[in-house]
Amino acid sequence: MAEEKKNAKPAATAKNTNAVKKEDKKLGFFQRIGKWFRDMKSELRKVVWPTPKQLVQNTGIALVVMAIAAVILFAFDKGAGAAVNAIFELAG
Repeated sequence: MAEEKKNAKPAATAKNTNAVKKEDKKLGFFQRIGKWFRDMKSELRKVVWPTPKQLVQNTGIALVVMAIAAVILFAFDKGAGAAVNAIFELAG
């Protein structure tokens, strides 16, 4: 079977003209809004929603990471402020 695939000649690729159809006329404003809502509903059905346990866990992780980032930024701000104040005191 593997030898058959190696020896087989590639078939000529034909254009598939039916793959994409263009609309003949532009949709009206309210038709476009309706189409948008239908498409959105279709896409939301494809979403894999997290379980309540995953939601709580991910929320907790996000809050912890934000708290750590806040502490680091606070420490940097205080350190930079102290450095600037020290420079002003030396200069002035």
